[in-house]
Amino acid sequence: MPGSETSDVIIIGGGLHGLSTAIHLAKAGLRAVVLEKDHPGRHASGVNAGGVRRRGRHLAEIPLSVAAQEVWANIAEFVGDDCGFTVCGQIEIAESDDELVQQAHRVGQLRGLGYSHEQLIDRESLREIVPALSPHCLGAIWCPDDGAANPYRTTQAYYRTALSLGVQVKTAAAVGEIEQSAGLWRVRVAPGRFEAPILVNCAGAWGQQVCRMIGDDAPVEAAAPMLMITEAVEPFITPVLGAVGRPLSFKQFANGTVMIGGGQRGRAVPETNIAETRLAGMGNSARTVKALFPQLGPVQVVRCWAGIEAVMPDAIPVIGPSRAAENAFHAFGFSGHGFQLSPIVGRLLCELITEGKSSLPIDAFAIARFGNAFGELNG
Repeated sequence: MPGSETSDVIIIGGGLHGLSTAIHLAKAGLRAVVLEKDHPGRHASGVNAGGVRRRGRHLAEIPLSVAAQEVWANIAEFVGDDCGFTVCGQIEIAESDDELVQQAHRVGQLRGLGYSHEQLIDRESLREIVPALSPHCLGAIWCPDDGAANPYRTTQAYYRTALSLGVQVKTAAAVGEIEQSAGLWRVRVAPGRFEAPILVNCAGAWGQQVCRMIGDDAPVEAAAPMLMITEAVEPFITPVLGAVGRPLSFKQFANGTVMIGGGQRGRAVPETNIAETRLAGMGNSARTVKALFPQLGPVQVVRCWAGIEAVMPDAIPVIGPSRAAENAFHAFGFSGHGFQLSPIVGRLLCELITEGKSSLPIDAFAIARFGNAFGELNG
């Protein structure tokens, strides 16, 4: 195509997974261009809770999450910044006997698969870790080596690293057309045209649109997970806290403010980049926190926001080759828990592109699980 910019790989989507893929490809000696419709971190990558956790993962994600945690332990070696990562532990509380049984089954299942990162703890041990927790809580799953990082700082570190390695990152570059001919992918965006033999779809909530441009399909739901920040209060919790029976992600920062999120959704309109908060959902989160920490009842919420996230029906992502087209790959649909996985997903995509295989099991994430063609999705 006359006037096109050429590279080895075109990556659509400049969030953490797109940038991670570009970084790994650049280190492998390939020239990548990243096409981002807005700017890096504009959507899910930069506005999430920043959880760096293996706790509670879908069984298919655990090998990836364990490998990713090894990168996070030395994240500055990957992106030249510690990304605000702290090992504060992650904990999932149980408030009933039935929930304790669920947790025991979960931990036993993991032990059977050879994993020991989730530990069962009783009421007394829980109280030692979180003394301020309501006394009705009975026990928990505890992952002491999990933690959290700063999403904005992390995204900017990935972005800077990609640029330093020679990756082209084109912002305000919404994809208008994709075609493949003569062994090349040709992508048209507002600022220009790009050609490469390899195409990677890391478009998040817009991943289905890219899929359909190349002949694939996947039932992506655009969701708007909400978060809110309170005023500063005296320190009362160190780990990131979740709960078996409540949608909750909860942590306190060094400055005393508390971030509350997990499960409550606003309104997402990806066609116009809208992510609206909903007062009812934020009220549910506030009531959940008050039930667990009654002393926080009078604390004021000072800020709230929502991002646009891609959610799949089975709550695990699409990672791997296209079903319909050669030399095309996907990594999208992380369903609210892709932040921690980003360094390893980029590595796996690089392996697929350069070696034709992945060093970790990814069959469960194949796009083929959703059916054979448009309108024939299995869900």
